Amino acid sequence: MPEKPQVILLGTRGSALAMAQSGLVRDMFRKLHPRLQFELKIIKTSGDKKVQPKVMPEFGLKGLWTREIEVALTGRRVDVGIHSLKDLPTLLPAGLVLGATPKRGDPRDVLITRGPRFAELPRGATVATASLRRQGQLLALRPDLRIVEVRGNVETRVNKLEANADWHGIVLAAAGLDRLNLKLDKWGFIAHPFEPEEMLPSPCQAILGLEIRADDERIIELLRRLNHYATFQAAMAERAFAHALEAGCRTPVAGYAVLSEGELTLRGAVFAEDGRVRFRGEISGAEGEAEKLGSTLGEEAKSKLT
Repeated sequence: MPEKPQVILLGTRGSALAMAQSGLVRDMFRKLHPRLQFELKIIKTSGDKKVQPKVMPEFGLKGLWTREIEVALTGRRVDVGIHSLKDLPTLLPAGLVLGATPKRGDPRDVLITRGPRFAELPRGATVATASLRRQGQLLALRPDLRIVEVRGNVETRVNKLEANADWHGIVLAAAGLDRLNLKLDKWGFIAHPFEPEEMLPSPCQAILGLEIRADDERIIELLRRLNHYATFQAAMAERAFAHALEAGCRTPVAGYAVLSEGELTLRGAVFAEDGRVRFRGEISGAEGEAEKLGSTLGEEAKSKLT
């Protein structure tokens, strides 16, 4: 009898976006390791069960969407935890590590409207978001805007824009729209991306993080070819920046790193809810110094916020 294929269990949340993202990772694994069997295991997290805060923090929230997956990892009920890396706390439980990051998706934020671009929105226009980071930067660009809260998954938020005729737009992550293959034209909406120079993304926005047990040599070896080096370096810098600031809670923190020709450049910012820029800075250095660069910029930011 032929030998039964080895099964690798990939832990994921069950939301439409989480399943789409985890499906992408599963397909990468299958292509790289066709003799193995990879299966998704849905795990319900605290973030899926509980009523969420009125306005969402931008990074971490102390494991609201990740803790139960980590428990499953530690208990060896799954072999890999798949996360939106911006949701994963910067301090991981003992015995767990960030094993790999596939290539980053589109890191930009996107304004969804019935047609007008951001600069064309009327004075006093209403824009919906659940992110303090986006709120701060929207108001920094346009202090006249009225910001309202929008909740729910990506499609729910788009439906709420359709239902609220007095809303002029909502802001979402480009990567989420891409991974869900959401066609906005069926609502009659248009997506207008903000370049990072206009709206700096959340640390690790559009990056998927694969969390594993630190002593699982079998899985470590499987991840080697899946990891995207430049993305991993950017993730380490952005997470170190957020960690230095103890980002989470209600801190509107933005961070975005790019590796180019051996040099890693990290831009970071901290905003007040009313749009005031409390800190904005940039640092560059050699590849391989990602965590040092992130920590240095984070400490600089922290010193200027006190």
